[in-house]
Amino acid sequence: MPSYRLHYFPESGNSYKLALMLTLCGERFEPVWTDFGGGITRTPEWRRDVNEMGEIPVLEVDGERLTQTAPILLKLAKQFGRFGGETEQEQFDVLRWLFWDNHKLTGYMATYRYYRAFTPSPDEHVLKHFRRRLDDFLSILEQHMQKNAFAIGERPTVADISMMAYLHYPADETGYDLAVSHPAINAWLKRMAQLPGWKSAYDLLPGKRLTHYAK
Repeated sequence: MPSYRLHYFPESGNSYKLALMLTLCGERFEPVWTDFGGGITRTPEWRRDVNEMGEIPVLEVDGERLTQTAPILLKLAKQFGRFGGETEQEQFDVLRWLFWDNHKLTGYMATYRYYRAFTPSPDEHVLKHFRRRLDDFLSILEQHMQKNAFAIGERPTVADISMMAYLHYPADETGYDLAVSHPAINAWLKRMAQLPGWKSAYDLLPGKRLTHYAK
């Protein structure tokens, strides 16, 4: 059986995606807490020795370091035969939503949440810009989840694991009370939380937390 080491920090939704995928597939991993808030990922040494892209997460599989969450999720789905597309059309749809999430939903929510909750003096104009974009993306997902149980239909895939990661964090971090503002998304998040073995990010990823500034 492969051995897994996950370089992460608890607030990283991208780290959570990999931790959750491994957990749902019945795999254990060694957590390697990373001082993201202290700037370690921006040092030349870390980028030389851990990840040249300067990003978290990094998943070590039997000593081989893998980076970029989406291709790792797809690799694990193929390896375990779970949470992937079973037909050519499903595989296309998984990629479609996965790429949309990475470019739009995760891309903006990760930045907005970090800037809003974990920086001491965020610029209100910047926050409003990101909020407008997120409102649009969430409206797209809300309409989709009004008609579908999961991203590509009736069963969850890595696209769902990717899209739900940043949305499941507490409202005082994201700034959204999804139960009120987006009930279909909230119902989908509850369906994901009912998967056998599901755990939240802060349950799966221990370690020192970032300073929380949002009121």
